[in-house]
Amino acid sequence: MTLNKYSRIYTQDDSLPASQAMLIGSGLSEEELRKPFVGICSTGFEGNTCNMHLNGLADQVKAGVQAQGLVGLRFNTIGVSDGITNGTAGMRYSLVSREIIADSIEAMAGAHNYDALACVMGCDKNMPGALMAMARLNRPSLMVYGGTITGGTFKGQQLNIVSCFEAYGQKLRGQLSDEEYRGIIRNACPGPGACGGMYTANTMAAAIETLGLSLPFSSSAPAVSQEKQQECRSVGAYLRRLLERDLKPRDILVREAFENALVVTTVLGGSTNAVLHLIAIAHAAGVPLTLADFQAVSNRTPVLADLKPSGKYLMEDLSGMGGVPAVLKTLLNLGLLYGDLPTVTGQTLAENLADVLPLGASQDLLRPLSNPLKADGHIQILYGNLAPKGAVAKISGKEGLRFEGPALVFNSEQELNESITQGQLQPGQVVVIRYVGPKGGPGMPEMLKPTAAIMGAGLGDKVALITDGRFSGGTHGFVVGHVCPEAYEGGPIALVENGDWITLDASTNTMEVQVDAALLELRRQQWQRPRPGVPHGVLLKYIRTVSDASRGCITDYQEEDHVPARATPARANLA
Repeated sequence: MTLNKYSRIYTQDDSLPASQAMLIGSGLSEEELRKPFVGICSTGFEGNTCNMHLNGLADQVKAGVQAQGLVGLRFNTIGVSDGITNGTAGMRYSLVSREIIADSIEAMAGAHNYDALACVMGCDKNMPGALMAMARLNRPSLMVYGGTITGGTFKGQQLNIVSCFEAYGQKLRGQLSDEEYRGIIRNACPGPGACGGMYTANTMAAAIETLGLSLPFSSSAPAVSQEKQQECRSVGAYLRRLLERDLKPRDILVREAFENALVVTTVLGGSTNAVLHLIAIAHAAGVPLTLADFQAVSNRTPVLADLKPSGKYLMEDLSGMGGVPAVLKTLLNLGLLYGDLPTVTGQTLAENLADVLPLGASQDLLRPLSNPLKADGHIQILYGNLAPKGAVAKISGKEGLRFEGPALVFNSEQELNESITQGQLQPGQVVVIRYVGPKGGPGMPEMLKPTAAIMGAGLGDKVALITDGRFSGGTHGFVVGHVCPEAYEGGPIALVENGDWITLDASTNTMEVQVDAALLELRRQQWQRPRPGVPHGVLLKYIRTVSDASRGCITDYQEEDHVPARATPARANLA
């Protein structure tokens, strides 16, 4: 089999001497021009704990690739830190960066005809962006997760990044001194790695390992562990096997694999951002995935893992118990996963887990089916006159299933943050943040700063929050996001006024504003779309191209793109 079927276009064509000259000039020998080229993409950059170590991991990947007789060619793409940008205008670029990452990896690997691809990713938009590019290119590929951070401590308190956001609310209440507040900030992030709870990065890493596009243990091996170093050095051998078997992302990203990923996201109590990202990855792979699929999985799947933000454990704790493979083996034994699906190891999911022990009864991180944290899924899709096209609620079970109260409306996150600072929120209110959707934000920023401040201020179980924006994986409380259509598009959330009575019910999957339809129509006639919040640049391009949240906020959506679900590939692909 020809392993260099793409790179040979440049390296073996006598009519392209300039191409070969530039490759030789970059340091390759004529012998190396006959070998397969592997693009090694890193989102490493210095100013963020999630990404600061990724270039070093990419170097390890390259060494392993070279050892397998392949040519590793490093390149970088961008990363945007959610933890740094949350609560500022910079957060508008976060979800946009997913599209930039996908587009740039596709452009680089497509233009330079790499035969295979390894992506070393660290933060939450990095990973789905990489998988979107892999699915579009459909060449042998795998992803390496940069790994989770080690938790910090201060005065005996276990810390993670969300501790900082919630400390701000505690400070406003006078519960923390300035010294204690600064102590939490100084100690929350003690080194490299992605945010430690079952926030979006760890959620997506676990989902991607379940999908089969990363190696076993990739999602739970800590960033600074020897296991992470060993994983990186082993990538070359797996990529060579993928090339020899011509096993590609679309062979792996089948409908049943996405169902597995939805089950694991639910069992682990993962981030609502997984809804946007998994829909977007499925779209790139040509697999239909909708909000209804998330609800169907939530209807039959319990929450079993006691992980932060609403639980007590971090990913590093799970790593010490056997990691995500131990969870997968437990779920496989329970009949909750499809096992006969291909993965980047060249083996099926079940074969990968053959020697893995399930989580036993001596631990309490993963509950048994007979004693779940929540009998059904925490991701609930709500519909009603406030969200005709759906909204995504994160209901852990601790905040109850129903909330109703008068609306308190804000047209920006900044307005709400100022109101929290001034102590204006009252128990029983339904806080509405609008014009922060994909187009209205623009960029659908996360609402972690206000939700964490609400928790820190002691109002987490006393107010609800709905928004056409989205939430961090670190958000908890009675929160409903992704309200669709968004306010900027004239969705009903744009018509809500202070004092309107709102009812949210996760048991009936409804969200309603108790306002007469005729009055809502009158308000609609008087409504005017605000001017775009940006005059030019990538955010304006995003406004003009992004789909709504129910379709994953992708920028290449066309109605005719809907295709029938593809069947699981034949076992011959694994031979």
